[in-house]
Amino acid sequence: MKKTVYLMLSMLLLVVLAACGGKNNTETAGTEASNAAASASPSAESEATASPEASGTRTISYLGKDYTVPAKVERFVITGALEAMEDSILLDIHPVGAISSAGKFPAMFASITDKAESIGEKVDPNFEKILSLKPDVILGTTKFDAAVLDKLGQIQTTIPYSHVATNWEANLTLLGELSGKQEQAAQLIDTYKQDLVQAKSVAADKLKDKKVVLVRIREGSICIYGPDLYYNPLLYSDLGLAVPETIAAAKTQEALSVEQFAAINPDVLFIQFSEDENPDNASALKDIESNPIFKSVNAVKNGKVFVNAVDPLAQGGTAYSKIQFLKAFMEKIQN
Repeated sequence: MKKTVYLMLSMLLLVVLAACGGKNNTETAGTEASNAAASASPSAESEATASPEASGTRTISYLGKDYTVPAKVERFVITGALEAMEDSILLDIHPVGAISSAGKFPAMFASITDKAESIGEKVDPNFEKILSLKPDVILGTTKFDAAVLDKLGQIQTTIPYSHVATNWEANLTLLGELSGKQEQAAQLIDTYKQDLVQAKSVAADKLKDKKVVLVRIREGSICIYGPDLYYNPLLYSDLGLAVPETIAAAKTQEALSVEQFAAINPDVLFIQFSEDENPDNASALKDIESNPIFKSVNAVKNGKVFVNAVDPLAQGGTAYSKIQFLKAFMEKIQN
């Protein structure tokens, strides 16, 4: 009898111990699971607070402002900024949307517009078309008013590309950063500056005490620009040529009469002329060239007038314009 009772008590003890062991195992498993979750939580937090680059965007600083763009920009739309289209030639950037003229892309941009669709004329962007192209970034122009830039900004990040000639380096650097071609942009800038050293030496030798002027024929008139506009920063700042008084006094584009121009009496004259800019007077250049007063200036008398040394549609204040004009300048001056 005692043996039977003892056996029953022993079996009951085993059942109780087994139950406790199961509880402990469950608690241990729960604790391990909690620890695993705890150890995983820092990673989840890091992911949530990852840098913009890791989340597919990045910040680019340009002329004192910051812009958020995709980590990889592939679909460019350029509206209003012929300057951006020029620099795109240098970096071989092919926008999906670009500026047209009379419904067509100018021949000068043929190398980069093979995949582009027209998004309107220079001062008349087609917002619906731009939206349909799903751009990664929109390059507008600093000439646009705030209302236009606001509408473009509602479609995608819009960066107003500067039309000011003195911002040429910042412009090309921006385009290099957007496209991932920073090194190529930097190399182009360095090469231009190196070429400028030689050009400056040649200019100092061959153009000492000479007046060098560049004009643009627009709406049938002879137009000059201030020292910081169009090609003038290259002539007077980069090359160090003397600034004629009339040019120094100009603030923006100014139209001169033939008499006013003759008073400057340049020794070397560069003329940029495009029929597109003289729609009502396609013969404007010939009319000016045949004018006796125009013929009286030194540059004309000495055969130092150079018409369209570079494409007349070039904006003058871009990296592309500066590089092209410097080459042409050296060719003309040394011959």
